[in-house]
Amino acid sequence: MTDYNVSRLLQELQIMNPERYELVQAVRQAIYSVVPDAEERVMYGGFMFSGEAQFCGVFAYREHVSVEFGRGCDLDDPHGVLEGSGKLRRHIKLVSAADITSKFLEQYVDAAYRNSQGR
Repeated sequence: MTDYNVSRLLQELQIMNPERYELVQAVRQAIYSVVPDAEERVMYGGFMFSGEAQFCGVFAYREHVSVEFGRGCDLDDPHGVLEGSGKLRRHIKLVSAADITSKFLEQYVDAAYRNSQGR
């Protein structure tokens, strides 16, 4: 069952930016394909995903969708797609559904999820 706040934010996004809505939906589907029992809630204006602990967030911007990893500094980056130079956080910027595959999103989501367990 989808949380009311998640449904409401998706509805708003669909009205305001249909292209970003479609990309967010594809990203959400990719996350759920890796972590089918993930919990999702709205925080910080985006969608936060958690298991035992939060492992990623999805944020829609005018020109792209960002998948953010709060402990991205702990992730290996064999494909060189993680962006950000802060102490902890890293993100993957997506501009099309094709980027989900070409930037190996599911691999990074899986690593972030595994790293978050037991924290």
